[in-house]
Amino acid sequence: MELYPLLFSSCRIPGPKHDYVAHYGNSRRSPTHITVVRNYQFFQLEVYNSDGSRMTESQIHSQLHRIRSQSWKTDKEPMGILTSEHRHTWGEAYNRLLRDKLNQESVRMIETGLFSLCLDSPVMRISDEKYASRKAAQILHGGGTYSNSGNRWFDKTLQFVVGEDGSWGLLYEQATAEGPPIANLLHHILEYCEKPDPKRAPLVPLPMPKKLYFHIDRDIKRDIEQAKQNLDILINDLDVHVFNFKKFGKELPKEHNMSPNSFIQVAVQLSYYRVHNEVCPACDIASQRMFRGGRTEYIRSPTNQALKFILAFDDLTVSREAKLELLREAVDAYSELTAQALRGHGIDSHLLGLKLQAIEEGRSIPKIFMDTAYGLATHWKLRTGQVCSFQVPTNTDSVMCFGPLVPDGYAVCYNPQADHVHFAVTAFNCCEDTNAETMARTLKETLCDLQELLQPTV
Repeated sequence: MELYPLLFSSCRIPGPKHDYVAHYGNSRRSPTHITVVRNYQFFQLEVYNSDGSRMTESQIHSQLHRIRSQSWKTDKEPMGILTSEHRHTWGEAYNRLLRDKLNQESVRMIETGLFSLCLDSPVMRISDEKYASRKAAQILHGGGTYSNSGNRWFDKTLQFVVGEDGSWGLLYEQATAEGPPIANLLHHILEYCEKPDPKRAPLVPLPMPKKLYFHIDRDIKRDIEQAKQNLDILINDLDVHVFNFKKFGKELPKEHNMSPNSFIQVAVQLSYYRVHNEVCPACDIASQRMFRGGRTEYIRSPTNQALKFILAFDDLTVSREAKLELLREAVDAYSELTAQALRGHGIDSHLLGLKLQAIEEGRSIPKIFMDTAYGLATHWKLRTGQVCSFQVPTNTDSVMCFGPLVPDGYAVCYNPQADHVHFAVTAFNCCEDTNAETMARTLKETLCDLQELLQPTV
């Protein structure tokens, strides 16, 4: 449970060599405001009344209207773009920015706020098919400097994004927390929206939301222009493909006594093989919640059992029964690996710890870390992740996405529901070998083929 309080009033702070995460929620006077951003303009919005009671929905609604009426102009400098820069570059710009007292106060308000609320202009709706992908990209990075990227403070742990077209999502900074607490938070919000708290608003006049101003000198202006260019290059390089697979969901593998997560993992590996004719280093993320202070560990997805199944699957000389048996072995092997990682028996965090300890103590780095095989084995061309929430029997019907870990890799994120599965596939356009759309199409075909293997049509 330790991660939950850390989600609020926290922010990643750039340093000259290392970043750190600042938590303001456990101070004697915890912050009582959120930051609202619209048209690149930041506002401090108090969400508690002077008597300590939470503001009601109608109060917050009227305050957001006030903010809206104060932020029509679109000619403001997008300060938030600075937070998208390379960490060293942003660290230097941050120090320049904070030389000014006005900037110091505004930045402090953003950093200490409970969370940020980004009010975005609508996403261009080209076609229904591409709309889901555009929305996911919009939440992830704001769509570029001519769109909503200036409405973000990317260092903030929690940012809720709400578009004028009704699309909404949540962007979080991974230094503080990983998926499960965020998924639980999302679930809680959606449940609350179903049956909100019908509190009457007290008859006290509300103070005007405070606009946060910045003093922008020549240097800061130059930093912003540079950050704009770099961010647009990054955004144009990322290909996001979101789709909802509707032929079946997690009930199908369950009917055959297979773990849905392990089943999808094997499907993703088979899809990669079909596109690239090779098996690659792939990882899934396991939570270490069983341990105090535990965060995540990698599950190394490729196994000999998975390889045997992949090689046999498109081989016409192998019988259906043999393929089924190999599929079951591959799925079971993956489930066992997952169980090991959950018990803290993964190897990657352990090895990383030893490597960092050697560096910290000024020792020579052990030879294994210089070995080509180790470099290959940790060049994760396939990063996968399941949206999973604890405490709740069903996952929220949402899409999660993130970028690949390496330039020539993919990220595949999925959320299995009872009768459908949401997928988000990302890849970089700069790599000629990878293509998110091809990978997504192959994944759909592979899942249909696996369904045919489990339930052959007569």
